[in-house]
Amino acid sequence: MAPRLVRTVLSDRVFTGVRRRRLGKLVAELAEPWTAQQQSRLRDRRGRDRLRAEGAGPDYDLPLVDRIIVTLVVLRFQLPHAALGLLYQVDRSTITRAVGEIRPLLAARGFAVPGKPGLRLRTLADVFAYAAAEGIELRIDGTEVQVRRPKAGRPGRRAFVSGKKKQNTGKATVISDDQGRLLWCGAVRPGRMHDVTALRTEGIEDLLRRYREVRAQVDSGYQGLARDYSDQVTAPPKKPGKTADDTERATYETARHAQSSQRICVEHAIAEPKQWRPLQRYIGRRDHFEDTILAIAGLVSDRAAER
Repeated sequence: MAPRLVRTVLSDRVFTGVRRRRLGKLVAELAEPWTAQQQSRLRDRRGRDRLRAEGAGPDYDLPLVDRIIVTLVVLRFQLPHAALGLLYQVDRSTITRAVGEIRPLLAARGFAVPGKPGLRLRTLADVFAYAAAEGIELRIDGTEVQVRRPKAGRPGRRAFVSGKKKQNTGKATVISDDQGRLLWCGAVRPGRMHDVTALRTEGIEDLLRRYREVRAQVDSGYQGLARDYSDQVTAPPKKPGKTADDTERATYETARHAQSSQRICVEHAIAEPKQWRPLQRYIGRRDHFEDTILAIAGLVSDRAAER
């Protein structure tokens, strides 16, 4: 199959997860950082500046457009690199190298903001600053993805064993607005770490003290955060004890359902990235998991921001 025909077929939204119009904007956005990345790599390899004019030497086996397309297809369906190499008539290593170049660039893009095309949120501090400026109440929740088990005898093997899932997982924290639009995904940690611990290590306590006007809705996994910052963070009420009467139980159920109805929209923000195959069960290298989840979540946020 001719590479041009392969490009036409694989650039469809069914394979890439993004519309062709959005794909064109993505290519234009990544062209400059990818070129700078390549020039830096070549200079490090040569140990000096180039002697020949730009454009000299052999062309790339895969131009930038095709590199982005194959990376999106791998992120979307977790297809074997050898299969894509066969379609493009290149070696498997060429596809692997292309994915290794584009995936970090996608992960570094950040997350789109509804109604603000030029603004992207890259850190948790960006999210709090945006929420404070716009008066948005945040929704926070954690999500886990099954990953491959480390080899026996390797240090840190137990760190990925999730007490909740009873399997090896990677964990990430997702933040959305009150309409379920994804604003940020990060704090990627091994599955054994508790949800609130992962968020504390990301520095959320300092941000809560700095932005006193920011409010957030969380689930019961963040009870400790709600206890320490009760005027800013709202969690479900604690379950009444065994000696509670029917009135106390009814009050608890009413309060729990009311808080859940306000928080449930973050579940929709979690569900969208998990339509992509690697976030259903990740079979790649664990050291690439963070870039993978950030790249996918960033692409999903583009679509969420347009709604």
